[in-house]
Amino acid sequence: MTATVDKSAAESAVRPFTIEIPQADLEDLRSRIAATRWPEKETVDDQSQGVPLATMQAVARYWHDKYDWRRCEAKLNAVPQFVTEIDGLDIHFVHVRSQHENALPLVVCHGWPGSFIEQMKIVDLLTNPTAHGGSAADAFHVVIPNMPGYGFSGKPATSGWDPARIGRAWVTLMKRLGYTKFVAAGGDWGGVVVDVMAGGRDEPSTPEPAPPELLGIHTNFAGVVPPAIDKGAQIGSPIPAGLSDDERRTAEQLGDLYPYAIGLMMGLRPQTLYGLTDSPVFLAAFILDHDPASQQMITRAFAGQQEGLSRDDVLDNITLFWLTRTGVSASRLYWESKFSYVAVKNVTVPVAVSVFPDEIYQAPRSWAEQAYPNLIHYNRVERGGHFAAWEQPELYASELRAGFRSLR
Repeated sequence: MTATVDKSAAESAVRPFTIEIPQADLEDLRSRIAATRWPEKETVDDQSQGVPLATMQAVARYWHDKYDWRRCEAKLNAVPQFVTEIDGLDIHFVHVRSQHENALPLVVCHGWPGSFIEQMKIVDLLTNPTAHGGSAADAFHVVIPNMPGYGFSGKPATSGWDPARIGRAWVTLMKRLGYTKFVAAGGDWGGVVVDVMAGGRDEPSTPEPAPPELLGIHTNFAGVVPPAIDKGAQIGSPIPAGLSDDERRTAEQLGDLYPYAIGLMMGLRPQTLYGLTDSPVFLAAFILDHDPASQQMITRAFAGQQEGLSRDDVLDNITLFWLTRTGVSASRLYWESKFSYVAVKNVTVPVAVSVFPDEIYQAPRSWAEQAYPNLIHYNRVERGGHFAAWEQPELYASELRAGFRSLR
C-alpha cells in the first residue's frame, strides 16, 4: 500500500494526503478471496458458534465479483485529508471547515472495528446543515482522525498508545488546526477516548483536569455503569437487587458484553492474530463477529435487504483494514487499554448522551445523571445500533446538533 504525501513541510506541519492504492494490491486481494479454504458449515442454526458459513460465502462472492474499491477511494479523495506528526507518530485525518460563520469545531472519534470511513456520511450533514434542511446556527467544522494503528495513521512501534494518550493527541491536533475551543464526540473506543480526553478516569482519586479548550463531549457509548456493577459483570456475579427495570436490563446486557471472545483475544494476544493480515476472509469474519445486532443487520444486507449499512459500506471498511494491513495494529488497543469500556469515569465537563436501541447496552438516564454531573442532553433515539453515525447518519447528526446547542 502506498499513498501520495507532500512532505515538503516540517514533520509537525499539516500535510495534504491522497489515497492511491496500487492495482497489484487489489488484484492480490481478489486472488486471496478466490483461494479461500472454507471450513464445514456450523452445527447449529444460529450465530452461537460465530459468523455462519452462508454469510461469509455471500460476503466473499460479492467482494470478489462486484465490489469496487476505486469507487470508495474516489469518494474518500473528494474530501480534504491530511497527515501530521503528533507524539512521534503520523496521524491521518479528514478536516472539513464549514462555510458558515461561528461553526463549532468538532473532533469525531471512531472505535473498533471502525475507521474514519464510519463517519464520512455525517460530514456534509454537519458542515453544511442548510443543504439538509437545517440551520446555519448548527454548523460544525469537522475533524475525523484515524486512531494510531488504524487506517492511514502510523502504527506504533512501542507500547503506550492507550485511550488517554489518544485523547491528548486529539487535543493537540485540534489546537494545531487553530481551534481554541472545540467539542468531541465518539462511540465504542471513541466513547472511551472522549471520556478520558475530558479528564475522566476509572478511579475517583485519579481524574485529570479537562483541557480548557474542550467545551464538552457527546457519547453514544456512555461510561455510566457504577463500578460495583461493572466489576460484577466482568466476573459473572449475580445482578444486585434494588435496580430499576432499565438498570437491570443494562446489567443483563453487560453480562453478554464481557465474555466477548473477539475482544478477549485482542486484549490478551493481539500479536497472535496473523490471519488478520494474511487472509481477507478471516479478517472479514473477525470484524463481522462484533455484536449480534450488527451481525444480523449485515447478514440481511448481504441477503439483499437495504437497512442501516449496505454491502459496500461494510466492505469499504473491511477493505481499508486489508489494504493498510492494520488488523493486528488496530487490535493492540484492546491490549493497551486498562480502562473499563462502560464504567463511570468521573467526567465533569458538559456531556450529551444519545442511546440507540440496538447498541450493545442502553445507558439508563438514572446512571447517566449520576455519572455525568453536568449532563446537558439525554435522548433515546428510535433506531440504530452500535455504528450509529454510519448506520443512521441523519439521526446521529441531529443528536450532535441538539446535544451541543447549549455550548455554542
